[in-house]
Amino acid sequence: MEFNHKSVLLEETIENLNIRPDGIYVDGTLGGAGHSLEICRRLSDKGRLIGIDQDADAIAASTERLKEYKDRVTILRGNYRDMVSMLAEIGVTSVDGILLDLGVSSHQFDDASRGFSYREDAPLDMRMDTRRSLSAYEVVNTYSKEQLARVIRTYGEEKFAENIAKHICLERAKKPVETTGELAEIIKASIPAKMRATGGHPAKRTFQAIRIEVNGELEVLEDSLDGMIDILNDGGRFCIITFHSLEDRIVKNNFRKNENPCICPPQFPVCVCGRKSKGAAVTRKPIAPSIEEQEANPRSKSSKLRVFERKIQ
Repeated sequence: MEFNHKSVLLEETIENLNIRPDGIYVDGTLGGAGHSLEICRRLSDKGRLIGIDQDADAIAASTERLKEYKDRVTILRGNYRDMVSMLAEIGVTSVDGILLDLGVSSHQFDDASRGFSYREDAPLDMRMDTRRSLSAYEVVNTYSKEQLARVIRTYGEEKFAENIAKHICLERAKKPVETTGELAEIIKASIPAKMRATGGHPAKRTFQAIRIEVNGELEVLEDSLDGMIDILNDGGRFCIITFHSLEDRIVKNNFRKNENPCICPPQFPVCVCGRKSKGAAVTRKPIAPSIEEQEANPRSKSSKLRVFERKIQ
């Protein structure tokens, strides 16, 4: 199956990266290489792009898509949480820009066998990196009712989380829940009919929650932002595209903390904690896609771009 993915907020991201032709740029979520291709077009022969992805299909597709720029491209398989150590292994200790697009690629949704979509019936999986052991099947069939409710409530912001967890446990007591179709039906039956009439597919929030749990998405994001900011050169830009409020909140709070890290009580006349600002958020409010983009690519509707610029004192 062809790796298909429309790059979200493409022009806005490229513009905010402030690309220097001779610079080093990292795309930590390479996907179909839509953003990376535009970065490569703006690099000179001395410039370099390093792409990272944990998905084997993405690695294959992006290698093909970027082949005319292969002399300035390095592609690595792994999770962006390990970006700093992966770069160190190839001799790179500082870069001029970093991009993360935290959306699940269209390819992963559209390839039913990956088990991401509630619209297709397929084995429960949802692993972005198929080398990982934890899949959606294990979450759905082995987590306790309380654990399931916590995951669905916290990561899906689903108000019927307890009821959905209860129904999953009742159904799996008869037989394991094996497919996305079975899970979607259980979720549907757990939500009152009048509530199902609005707000999109009733399984959307629960599927999002299980996917986040399987891939440890929020922990990965939270644990890795500081390290990535640290390897930016002076004036380097960090662009992050998020797709739901949980991710956006983590990014917003992290950028704020790196801009104003001082923990001294407000009544202190001068800072004594010694924590220095690492730069500033370029975007006070996130950049949203244009109406035209939202109409052309409905999956872009919830996307938000935040940008941080490194300033070394």
